Order: sequence, then C-alpha cells, then structure tokens
Amino acid sequence: MTPKEIKAILGLGSVFTLRMLGMLMVLPILTSYGKDLKDANNFLLGLAIGMYGITQALFQIPIGFMSDRFGRKKTIINCLWIFIIGSIIAASTNSIWGVIIGRTLQGSGAISAVIMALLTDLICEKNRTKAIAFIGISFGITFSISIIISPIITHIIGLHGLFWIISLFGLLGILIIKLYVPDPDLTNNTLNNDINFIKNTIKNLIKNLTLLKINYGIFCLHSLLIINFIAVPLIMIDLNIPTHQHWKIYLSTLLIAFISIIPFIIYANNEYRTKQVFLLSITILFISELIFYCCNKQLLLILTGLQLFFIAFNIMEILLPSLISKKVDKKYKGAAMGIYSTSQFLGVALGGILGGWLLQLNNDNYIFIVGMLFCTFWFLINLKIDTSI
Repeated sequence: MTPKEIKAILGLGSVFTLRMLGMLMVLPILTSYGKDLKDANNFLLGLAIGMYGITQALFQIPIGFMSDRFGRKKTIINCLWIFIIGSIIAASTNSIWGVIIGRTLQGSGAISAVIMALLTDLICEKNRTKAIAFIGISFGITFSISIIISPIITHIIGLHGLFWIISLFGLLGILIIKLYVPDPDLTNNTLNNDINFIKNTIKNLIKNLTLLKINYGIFCLHSLLIINFIAVPLIMIDLNIPTHQHWKIYLSTLLIAFISIIPFIIYANNEYRTKQVFLLSITILFISELIFYCCNKQLLLILTGLQLFFIAFNIMEILLPSLISKKVDKKYKGAAMGIYSTSQFLGVALGGILGGWLLQLNNDNYIFIVGMLFCTFWFLINLKIDTSI
C-alpha cells in the first residue's frame, strides 16, 4: 500500500471507531443509570437505546447519495456536527426525553456508508478488500472496548459526563477528517449519479436472495445484541453485582471469545465449511438465549450464556461482511454495504424498542423467548445446503 492509502485507512478507521464507540458506550449502562432520569421507564430507556438505529437506517442511503453530490469529506464533517449536537443535548438534560432526542440526532449523522465510499475513492482496487476488512474488524474491537470502559467511566463521571466525552469523540473525528485524511482525486472519480442506475442497483440487490439472507442475518444479530444488553445488565444488578463492576465480566468473556473464534475462522476456509460454521453459530446464539431464559438469575448460567453469545456474535461479525465481498459484483459493493449497514441499524432499532417494551411488561424472560424465535427463523431460512448463505 502507498503512504496515502495507509493514511486513508488509519484516518477513516479512527473516525469510524470514535463514532461507533460513542454510540455503543451507552448500551451496557443506560438501562441501569438511566432510571434516575425524569419520566424514565423501561420502554423509554429501550427507545433511547434504539432511536439511533432508526435514524441510522433512515439516513444511511440518502446521506450516501448526498456525499456523491456534495463531496465525501464535507458530508462526513457535517454529519459529525449533527452527532456532536445530539451528544450535547443528551449530556445537558435530566429527562429521558432529552436523551431520546439526543440519541435521535446522534443517529441522524449516518456516515458508515460514506466512510466506506470515501475509502474506496482513496484505495486502489487491489487493496480495497483489505481496507474494508480493516473497518469491519474495527467494529468488533470498538464494541468490545465500549462495553468494558463505559461502566467504569459512567461510575466516575455519571451518565451526563459520558455524553460529554462522546461529544469530544465527534470533535476529534472532525479534526482527523480535516487534518489527516487525504482528499480524493476527483479527476479519477467514476461514481455514477444517474438516478436510473441508482434505482436499478438497489432493485437488483434487494432481489438477490443471498444478500437478503445476509442482511437478515446482520439484522437478527444486532437485534439480539441490543435486547440482551437491555436485560442482562439488570439481571446482574439483581445478583448484587454493581454496574461499575460489570466490565470485569465483559472483559473476561470477550478475551475468551476472541481466542475461541480462531479455530472457527480457520476452519471456515471454503463455502461449504462457511455454511457449517454459520449454522453452528446461529445454534450457539439460540443456546445462549435458552440459557438466559432458564438461568433463574444464577450467576454461573448468566456467565455461560454471555460467553456463548460473545463467541457466536464475534464469529458472525467476521463472516457476514466477508460474505458481502464474496457474493457481490465489485461495481455494486458500495450500495450493497449501504443496504447491509441499514439492515444492521434496523436491527439495533427493533432490539431497543422491542426489548424496552418487553421489559416494561415486567418479565425479562419474554426478551429471551423473542431471542430464541429470532434464532430459529434465522436458522431455518439458511438450512438448505447450498453455496449461498
């Protein structure tokens, strides 16, 4: 890779990581610390968690098209300002409604697809797969970091302080875009902004059965992530584990998960084996939900369920984006990643809203029943043995 390409990967990867860190740090602590906010209840806390997913899903593709017209870097910077404003609103309020508004604005600055598009503008074709893989892997690392450090930070400076730190992440992202990320060479820009091309591209991708399965997969995976992180932290509090101590559990289970997934990824080196690992991972997710359902608030079972969930989650976070790169023609990859990201954030939105509503019914077991239903349908639509997922 050239020095310019390395700068592009490191710079855009850092911006992606900072923004996702700001979004994900709220997950492990909002249902516990957020109960002190005015008008807060379980449903509204779930809505606050999920709102950024709704606006991410709504704005991902339109903002991607805006970046074609007005420029990638300018679009990313404007979206980061929206993210900062949302973070400041959430940091300045004592009401759950203020947090919901703030989270809504945070998600409105949807830049995942634009970052991917700028990356492809700056990276030559032979290096693009490695660059996109770097961004994809950074999500898993960001998620791991966020659930470990957010309970510690929130215990020290509170929920409002956490949102102030998140707003600083946005400012740092703007500085990186302005000062470090290279400008694309517009003379070599081959983007096609013709509306018919855009319509036909989306139509062809949506009709692709393989991509529908992959997009449903990331939708399911992130729905499960959110509903579990609405219920599990509260169960651990009921077991007299203080919120600021949860990071120790997350850290140990994630470390074991990262080591455990290595043989699975090595084994999945061809399409048939990928299918086996894929179905096994869905089965492990189902078992984790079943264990949560049957745990009766026993710590050993909770830890077992978390361990299995993190193993399967991290396997899927690697497999699903790699399948996009294998199954989609290179001229459609940008649009395919946009639809993939939209599906991911729709899963976040549904998980937050559904999880909060089910918890409001005063029975967290409903959450895990829904989780098992998600896994069952996901497994069944992928059960047919073929080379597509």
